Amino acid sequence: MKILVIKRDKIGDLLLAKPMLAHLRQSAPNAEIHFLANDYNAWVVKDDRNIDRLWIYPRVRHGAELRPRAFVAQVLQLFKLRAERFDWAIAAGGVISPRAVTRLLRVGARRTVAYCGGIPVCANLTDPLPLPRGRHEVDLNLDLLLPLGIAPPPGPLYPEYRLPEEWRRFAAGWLAGREMKPGQYVVIALNARRAKRKPSTEQVLRWARRLKSERNLDTVLIWQPGEADNRVYPGDDALVRAILEQKAEHIHPFRNEESMLPALGIIWNARVSIIPDGGIAHFAAASPGGVLTLFAETEVSPHPSQWGPRGARADYLDADRSVAELADDAVFARLAPLLA
Repeated sequence: MKILVIKRDKIGDLLLAKPMLAHLRQSAPNAEIHFLANDYNAWVVKDDRNIDRLWIYPRVRHGAELRPRAFVAQVLQLFKLRAERFDWAIAAGGVISPRAVTRLLRVGARRTVAYCGGIPVCANLTDPLPLPRGRHEVDLNLDLLLPLGIAPPPGPLYPEYRLPEEWRRFAAGWLAGREMKPGQYVVIALNARRAKRKPSTEQVLRWARRLKSERNLDTVLIWQPGEADNRVYPGDDALVRAILEQKAEHIHPFRNEESMLPALGIIWNARVSIIPDGGIAHFAAASPGGVLTLFAETEVSPHPSQWGPRGARADYLDADRSVAELADDAVFARLAPLLA
């Protein structure tokens, strides 16, 4: 049996598809499993032991840039994919995506599985599934295996990520240069597209001061570089400047540049991380220290019932309107089990 799994969008979403790959491999050990990702998110599954072959397609649009050669490369790759004559093709992800379904159908697999409904292209799938509400993204991905006769696992499966050795060495060097040791600091990250999901300047300063006084833990502050009016991804430089102006010796800045991998090296060595809802929070949930993820206004924003962190050491807090309104005692009550 030859199976192709397609995942075309965000990095954190792709990480949440990894339990499906692990369960598929365990349930069908003789299957030949292929995976199709793009040149933005493929690194998440680059060394996944549950994949026999990783296919990577270049994105035609990268930010505001159009790349005509990428379109040609995608067409040539499509011919190669069709020549594989897959028995099954699955569009991973707990959303209805016309683009993902269209890409899935072009592969020409004998059976095609995706969440679909209400759009004409769904009629061309052999196994369209209705999208249920209130299910976590990990479970939605696992349910995509039902048409293959593979039932969900009896217990929870958590997303796993093996940090490359390069970034382990990077983190060790960065920490040594500041006379810091693994497990002796907490990461507070500001990475979030919307301001309502980020802790305020005052919260970061209070949390860092309390971690130092009560636990003797330093704080590493991670943020998205750039200014808040950046249309592609709003940055946090202004917020960080206000924090660093206080010159607190127990706060160590780490400016997260283009790749999140260096930041993951720092997160992997943290006692625990506090991170707004987003892709990097899902990786932190897979780290040894775990994560407390901050959500806000989930009546109209992604809800933790679908997008909460999944991991043995993972928890979340949900604010009614913005993270800035969360009480410090509530935050530290959720942190206590993770710090123990």
